Amino acid sequence: MAISRAQLVKELEPGLNALFGLEYKRYENQHAEIYTEESSDRAFEEEVMLSGFANAQVKAEGAGVSYDDAQETFTARYTHETVALAFAITEEAIEDNLYDRLASRYTKALARSMSNAKQVKSVEPLINGFTSFNAGDGKPLMADDHPTIAGTFANELATSADLNETSLEQALIDIGKMTDERGLRVAARGVKMIIPSELQFTAERLMKSQGRVGTADNDVNAIVSMGMVPQGYRVNNYLTDSDAFYILTDVPNGMKMFNRAPLKTAMEGDFETGNVRYKARERYSFGVSDPRGIFGSPAA
Repeated sequence: MAISRAQLVKELEPGLNALFGLEYKRYENQHAEIYTEESSDRAFEEEVMLSGFANAQVKAEGAGVSYDDAQETFTARYTHETVALAFAITEEAIEDNLYDRLASRYTKALARSMSNAKQVKSVEPLINGFTSFNAGDGKPLMADDHPTIAGTFANELATSADLNETSLEQALIDIGKMTDERGLRVAARGVKMIIPSELQFTAERLMKSQGRVGTADNDVNAIVSMGMVPQGYRVNNYLTDSDAFYILTDVPNGMKMFNRAPLKTAMEGDFETGNVRYKARERYSFGVSDPRGIFGSPAA
């Protein structure tokens, strides 16, 4: 349905001082703090986890060397979604507007809607990461029993806990204990914490205080002095769980975004009605290849 003069009557009245409602600031590109972006030219992308080899064995003198087999373990699939929105303005509404080009103002609103949709979609793997978002190996993105050929590995606290000094230290310890598909230790470390806005004050105290938080003891803040989370924390305003927190690690091929078709806008007029239509469209997907790229806690 086209936006007509009946819906914009106040914009057509002489003496109007200002139009408002479309000029709010917005949180932009918060997804870039979580995902590594890559381009795609297919309907979907698949990335395969390879197992590597098990621990090398001792060879007795004169004995033959042992052989091992590498294999594929699981496949992570990224299925691109098309996100689009459009609006139309009647010929008369454009013709009678006295103050501002309606198209200019409403294209800003269109850009706002497209940006918001991307940010909302980008946090779905995190919001649903303890329950329904599959990491590719049949487990949720965050779990304490991701299956491997040699056993399991964890990217979630064994006992869910709120964000505090103890839980953050334990998360960093657990990250350092991660193993690969054959049970070999991975030299992983936490690099950045992602939190909802409700935890920003707690995170600031934990990540910036020189001494331990919430104690009269004259102990150093080990997390800070050891540089355990070198990139600090980032607030994501689209996370809906007020106390869950996440730590991105330096394991490669973790959280990824594939950009299939970048944001594109189009405009066309309709000969029969004189209406002008505006459209925005893009295609992308968010997901994870290696769940070792993130560690989380849903809180107590």
